[in-house]
Amino acid sequence: MPIYEFASEEIRPLSKTTFSLAQLHERRDLQLLLRANVAVVAPDTLVIAEEFGDWDESRRRIDLLGIDRDANLVVIELKRSEDGGHMELQAIRYAAMVSTMTFDQAADVFARYLAQIGKADTDAQAELLDFLGWDVPDEDAFAQDARIVLASAEFSRELTTSVLWLIERGIDIRCVRLQPYGLDGRILVDVQQIIPLPEVAEYQVRVTEKKRKEREARTDTRDWTSFDVTLGGSRLTGLRKRHAIYQVFRHLVASGIAPEEVAQHCGPRANRAFLSVEGEVNAEDFFRLAKEAREKQGRGFDPTRYFCGEDELIQSGGRTYAFLNQWGGSDWMQAMVNLCDAFPSQGVAFEPSE
Repeated sequence: MPIYEFASEEIRPLSKTTFSLAQLHERRDLQLLLRANVAVVAPDTLVIAEEFGDWDESRRRIDLLGIDRDANLVVIELKRSEDGGHMELQAIRYAAMVSTMTFDQAADVFARYLAQIGKADTDAQAELLDFLGWDVPDEDAFAQDARIVLASAEFSRELTTSVLWLIERGIDIRCVRLQPYGLDGRILVDVQQIIPLPEVAEYQVRVTEKKRKEREARTDTRDWTSFDVTLGGSRLTGLRKRHAIYQVFRHLVASGIAPEEVAQHCGPRANRAFLSVEGEVNAEDFFRLAKEAREKQGRGFDPTRYFCGEDELIQSGGRTYAFLNQWGGSDWMQAMVNLCDAFPSQGVAFEPSE
């Protein structure tokens, strides 16, 4: 559908043009502009690399590599051609290649990108954590999926048919059309997501999410072992790791040990084991005070990463504490062993549930 200019005495259609006729190059112009304004084609995305190609035996490079708020990788491919070429095939290959990227690898890639654009003094890991709303890296939640964004002046029927087929099979891929127009020597661009159509995008997201969860359930290799925990004279059974260490923390504080002392024995996550605010407050006030405190530090507060429900908060020494709920792998095991060894008189023990 054309775009019109409402002039003083008439409505005039703008003249379509092409990026090549406008002498806009794919890498030098489009990529540079979208790198700094990625929300135009991929909202809520942080660009972490440009011309990314950290793989052996390949000269292929991702135009822009990003991360979204859900910690999914975002592969963004750009074309100034009139049909999109075979960009969907390239993007699928790229998504597969980056699918195993870890948080540490992403932070390293991001650091190189920041240096490339003149921001070498920026702490890449802190910037990445802040964008995700995380306090510490969570490898279990990082890069669980890869999204694909194709941006082009137009898309061939062959390409759109392929994309629709991929969407039906649970791949998060979308086409964003960038149609240039000329107006008095200026270039205007009509940006529209054409697949999936915005009016059905929410439904499509739900379908894709359902298929993703079904796929994860079939392929998930994470350790979901439950544990039985002994706390003095009581025994709690069938606890997930995060709940097991929370109950140990709560028990030790209730026994008169300061939360700060308990946290010292929580291994690599000792410095982030809890958040606290002044006063013995309820959940609503805790959320408000913690949010204000984090904002003063220039960071966000994500309550889903802490045990901060009304019955989960812990009061001690005139303060209110919310214990971290992001635990797993060797960090969890080290913290649990440390806590048992550090306070032998408190009768703390744990073992896998039968």
